[in-house]
Amino acid sequence: MVFTTPAIGALRRRFPDAHLTYLVEAPAEPVVRHHPDLNAIIVLERPRGLARLRYDVQLAARLRAEHFDVALDFHGGPRSAFLTWATGAPQRIGYDLPGRRWCYTTRIPWTRSLVPPRHSVLNQWDLLGPLGIEAADAARDAVTMAIDPAVDARVQSRLAAAGVAAGAPLIVLHVSAGNPFRRWPAASFAAVAADLAREDTRRRVIITSGPSEAAAAESVAQQARLLAGGAAAGIVRTGEFDLAELAALVGRAALYIGGDSGPLHVAATTRTPVVALFGPTLPERSMPWRDPVVGAMAVDAGPLPCRPCHQRHCVPGDFRCLTAISPTMVLSAARTLLGAPTAQGR
Repeated sequence: MVFTTPAIGALRRRFPDAHLTYLVEAPAEPVVRHHPDLNAIIVLERPRGLARLRYDVQLAARLRAEHFDVALDFHGGPRSAFLTWATGAPQRIGYDLPGRRWCYTTRIPWTRSLVPPRHSVLNQWDLLGPLGIEAADAARDAVTMAIDPAVDARVQSRLAAAGVAAGAPLIVLHVSAGNPFRRWPAASFAAVAADLAREDTRRRVIITSGPSEAAAAESVAQQARLLAGGAAAGIVRTGEFDLAELAALVGRAALYIGGDSGPLHVAATTRTPVVALFGPTLPERSMPWRDPVVGAMAVDAGPLPCRPCHQRHCVPGDFRCLTAISPTMVLSAARTLLGAPTAQGR
């Protein structure tokens, strides 16, 4: 979702007078809620059973009534392909995928192969080629997410209520991911948080997670406080943040650390340096797409016979692509981006 935001700006440059509408599912709507280049947003709900069928038929009628000239399907799933077809747009651009190619008038080659790796933004940018849009440039076409001032103020209030001083350097440590293939061990996160808090007692390491992994975040915070000793006050938990709040929080921080998941790419929309942890995925495909002058470092386990993988079954059975990433490696990257001299490893 975040990776589509550079394309919005490119479309606006190419068609400055166009009316741009973005169709998005409700959970991800905050990513584009205040995008300056969009004219309208249609929020897609996900009812179940027969209600889903009725909903999609009604939505299809609404889309056709809009009389779009061009429809682009960045998702490529069956539902998005159907809705793209339902617009009736004279030009419908999508990936040449089995069972769905009939939905499009212009089909772009697609491969499920993970090798050779190619960034996801570039894969999506291919859909813009038929519209005469030039090649993507990360400095110009960075991912973007506008921060709502009201949300920013709400985050500031939450930090103050948690005892975080206004001028305290913040480090956001996001400990969850959508699946076990992208989840770094809790003990490793705790070790990194504790070291960062001990190195500078002014720092506040904010432990965040997705709503379904609040218990894991609490566990990391507890372990980190024990390891931090006298610097335990530097480890902060203040509930969970939705996408808009997370963007505002990271925008206030000196550093973000997290795995290859949606929150990492929300963080990439800010000017905050990022340490990105890659397990079964590759930096070449999923590194934050942003201006190269903004610090970002990838940390991974290096070449493995099973990496990258499709994240359905861990062939070795031990998630070694994640467990082989040590706290020392992450701390080294963090210190580099924070501008501190590299300390002795753990």
